[in-house]
Formats: sequence, C-alpha cells, structure tokens
Amino acid sequence: MFSHVCLTRIGRPLVLTAVGIFAGCVGVQGQEVAATASVAGTNQPASPAAVQADNSIWVLSPNDEIVMTVFQEDDLSTKTTVDVDGMVMLPLVGEVKVGGMTLAQATARIQQLYDKDYLVNPQVNLIVDKFAERHFAVLGQVQRPGSFDFPQNEPVSLLEAIAMAGGYTRLGAPSKVSVRRVVNGATQIYRLDADQLAQDLKKKNFQVLPNDVITVGERTF
Repeated sequence: MFSHVCLTRIGRPLVLTAVGIFAGCVGVQGQEVAATASVAGTNQPASPAAVQADNSIWVLSPNDEIVMTVFQEDDLSTKTTVDVDGMVMLPLVGEVKVGGMTLAQATARIQQLYDKDYLVNPQVNLIVDKFAERHFAVLGQVQRPGSFDFPQNEPVSLLEAIAMAGGYTRLGAPSKVSVRRVVNGATQIYRLDADQLAQDLKKKNFQVLPNDVITVGERTF
C-alpha cells in the first residue's frame, strides 16, 4: 500500500506518493543536461518542459520541522524537528535518520519501520510544518546579483528568482539562462530560455531548488 506525503505550501498543496522519485536529474559528475535528446551536448537553450524541477526532490535537513500522522493511530501523531545529525525522534521506533531524504523517501522509511514491528500496513503521512532557511543564488546580468532566501514554505520559479534579483540589466539575455544544480553529488547544468518561459503561459515554469545557482548570460549585439 502506498501512502501519500503532503507538502503543504501556502495556497499550493503539493501531494507526493511515498515512492515518488525524481529521476530526470540523475546523471554523471559535470554532465550538462538538455531538455530533449535533440539538443543534448549543444549550446541551444533547453526546452523547459522536460527539465521541470519536482519539489519532491527537496531533501530534509537540520531544523526542518515535520509533523507525522498515522491513519487511525492518533497516539502516534507527533511534531518533531530534524536535529544536526539528520535524526528525528518518533513514537515507538525512537530515533530515525531522515536527513538527506526527500519527504517521499522518509515516509517510506518510517512506514517500513512501523510495518516491521508494530503495525499492519501503516499509512504514514509527513508534512513539513516549517522549513529551515534555504537559499539560491542569481548571478550574471541581473540588477542585484547575490544570494536569496526562499519564502517560507513557498516555491520559487525561475522567473520569480530573476525578479527577486531586480530583473535583467540592459546587457542581460533572457534566452541565455543557466541553472547549476547538484543532485546526489552530481552537477547538472540546465540551459533555459526565460523569454520562452515568460511568453508561453501554458507551460509549467521551471522551479528553483535550494542551493541552485542561476546565471543570466550576456546579450550578443
């Protein structure tokens, strides 16, 4: 039985399954990832559709506050904080390592522990009540390059991140935006066309993740 993980965001509930794993970012060290095979290994901007960042890959880290509930087991409900070692204290099972895991992975792990010794087919739900501070950087041809904080429990799109940095300079090239991201120790580089993202409202915007480094390139005259 699969449980559901609900990542509550203000005005935007995001529901994940306990086995939801984002595979699109998996690669080798230093690999440049394009959105489609037709542009892989070239300097062409990637289509945003195939490189959407799923917030399910946000990992739990120290000082994240989480709430756990188990269906029809009210006495197991608890609110806890991830400690510096990535551990949380849970009823019956004691300390559990969740740091470095996604919500989906942590839910599956906790469900496994309860299922092993205490409950039959437990339905575990984890909700992040409050995230620890997370950051991203915007560099290159923007008005205010630097590091920025994520709004509490709110996602940030690529266009929103650029706006937080004051928008483009007169030399900024929206069609030459790159996002550097480290996933499982592997560096991924996404090449995006922010102009296309801004014009095509039907497409889901590229979502920024913690520790992303966004660079806006320079316009060629």
